Amino acid sequence: MPRRQPQLIPADHRSGQISFPDGQPSHPTRSPQDAKDFHRELQDFCEFNQSTKIEQRQFAGLQVPVYTNEFWTSEQRKGHSLHEISYRACFKPQLPAFFIRRFCQPGDVVYDPFMGRGTSLIEAQLYGCRVVGNDANPLSRILTAPRLQPPPLDQIEKRLREVSLPTMRCSLSANSGSSTADLLAFFAPKTLAELCGWKDYFRHRQQAGQFDGVDAWIQMVACNRLTGHSKGFFSVFTLPPNQAASVDSQKRINQKRKQQPEYRNTKALILRKSRQLLRHQIPAHFPQGKTLLLNDSAHNTSRLPSEFVRLAVTSPPFLDTVDYIQDNWLRMWFCGLNIERKNIWQIRSLEEWCSRMADVLRELRRVLMPGGWIAFEVGEIRRGSLCLENEIVKAGLASGLHPNCILIHSQHFTKTANCWGISNNSKGTNSNRIIILKK
Repeated sequence: MPRRQPQLIPADHRSGQISFPDGQPSHPTRSPQDAKDFHRELQDFCEFNQSTKIEQRQFAGLQVPVYTNEFWTSEQRKGHSLHEISYRACFKPQLPAFFIRRFCQPGDVVYDPFMGRGTSLIEAQLYGCRVVGNDANPLSRILTAPRLQPPPLDQIEKRLREVSLPTMRCSLSANSGSSTADLLAFFAPKTLAELCGWKDYFRHRQQAGQFDGVDAWIQMVACNRLTGHSKGFFSVFTLPPNQAASVDSQKRINQKRKQQPEYRNTKALILRKSRQLLRHQIPAHFPQGKTLLLNDSAHNTSRLPSEFVRLAVTSPPFLDTVDYIQDNWLRMWFCGLNIERKNIWQIRSLEEWCSRMADVLRELRRVLMPGGWIAFEVGEIRRGSLCLENEIVKAGLASGLHPNCILIHSQHFTKTANCWGISNNSKGTNSNRIIILKK
């Protein structure tokens, strides 16, 4: 059957090598694999000196192979520098890259219905694909869109020089109910004044219709620098940067560590982080790609036409684990967002989670072109005692999709887990569990 050419986004079919400085790997173009080639590669995979473990699981009379190995590096900062934005429960760029390079070629459409910080989209666009993303949380677009079309560094520097920030403490209130005085648990008075100044600047630019790509980039970087555990962030020492502590929790941290917030120069830190994000070469085709980012529920994306996606690679909200609103309350304050909790999935029962995932898979089947693929990552919860991948296979079958295989990427904990005092294979997520489905 001939492959249908998507019409939603103008194609850019440039190909060839995408080179990375500083020892970063290139992304060679390759012909998409068929199912037999993919299985053969997984069976023989030994890039990290481990042999693949193979088992078979039965689902309604159908045998589905399960491949377990280390399929990509567990080391930090081995992807493109554009990925280095923190977000709760995000996966490494090597995960979507593994499937993009095997199932796509430049010009194909890659879609993520739960795009989060945009890892799948950025990796796909680096490879030369066209991208479509969706997330019910509007913060996701703020974190993703600027990195899909990054402005030149000299324009960022120029804008930072032009913006005038206040030096006195402001009197705005956080939408969480915390007053500005409460935020002094995180920020020195002058730093907080600058943050309020940035909020006013972005709001005025948006109201005047002048908010542009450079403003969006600065807002994204500032949002990512709000709180963290080093002097590269605006705050005093706090929890890891992918979530914000409550005001009361931060006060306890300050008391325990006998610390007080010190002044942080927001412009200097925004410029420093911008240089880090842009330190790797960006391919010529990358900023020219036209993208579509939606703010819909993943099970009802009626604005997307049918049969236009070559590959969907995604990870849904965890079951009864992550509170995306609470974790991001300070970022939402800074960006002026007020999200209704009912719009963000935080599912507490397995039955409800499976029902929602079935709805999402039916919608993915609609937008997937014939012969298209889905890589659906569910992570690991409850120390591996609950195998959510089995539930996704069942939901996929009920949605008319073919479960091709289950891929389990075994990994070692790295920097993020260690800072929580978690040793490898004891708590948290020890593996990525990806269900490969085909239409």
